[in-house]
Amino acid sequence: LGYYSRCKNLLYTARVIAHDLKGIFPGNYDDIIALKGIGPYTASAIASFAYNQPHAVIDGNVFRVLARFFGMDEPIDTIAGKTLFTALAQKLLDKITPGVYNQAIMDFGATICKPKLPLCAECPLLKNCIAFRKGLVNQLPVKEKSITKRNRYLNYLIIIHGDKVFIRQRTTKDIWQSLNEFVLIETSALPNLENIRGNDIYKSIDKKGSLKVINFSEVRYQQLTHLNVSGLFITLIIKKKILIEGYTLVPFTDLLHLPFPKFITAFLKDYGVSLNLPHSV
Repeated sequence: LGYYSRCKNLLYTARVIAHDLKGIFPGNYDDIIALKGIGPYTASAIASFAYNQPHAVIDGNVFRVLARFFGMDEPIDTIAGKTLFTALAQKLLDKITPGVYNQAIMDFGATICKPKLPLCAECPLLKNCIAFRKGLVNQLPVKEKSITKRNRYLNYLIIIHGDKVFIRQRTTKDIWQSLNEFVLIETSALPNLENIRGNDIYKSIDKKGSLKVINFSEVRYQQLTHLNVSGLFITLIIKKKILIEGYTLVPFTDLLHLPFPKFITAFLKDYGVSLNLPHSV
């Protein structure tokens, strides 16, 4: 969902408003959408909700209500479809109270015209709903593209030396950028302990100080928008202090204050390490 990019854009925009705009938030659509990280949906929402300006808000709920009520089979995830639905939503918009109208149609889609098991019997628009009359409720709205999720297998070595553990910050342009992680072994499929021990990363570390496995987790999972992440956590003790390129030894207590991806924080919570969860996503 792009949470990390959104956070960076939000921070950038907050600084622009605080310093360049002297703390005054823009009051019209064109100036709002010019802010970094704000697109048509957010700009329309702010303009209509905060300033009662006539800009239709188009989210998944609105797409669904319009597609079903008007029987529209134009794919909502195409440029042509978005243009068509946006024009229709703008035409239907109550220009006197656009904020109230936008919130109402979004709420209607969320509570009555739901994606699955919509409450058609309770719908006040039932008599004029083309999708209901034609038996197309479950077929609308139409999407042209479907997201193909890729599988990634991220296996972590929690290497403990005394009261410290090896971690690093993810710096490459990849998932979880700027968050921290333990020693990573990425594989092409789910491994077992024998596979892990045969990995070059594991063998290079083991040569330096004899690793002792004290815990081998069950398979852990996390679903992202375009990825299915799964993997293992192997907790090890190493008696001899060593260097692992790219990783730093930090006290276990530091884990309470460092940001980690949810894939790791969920494991640590179950493992018995209480993390500052608001830092993790």
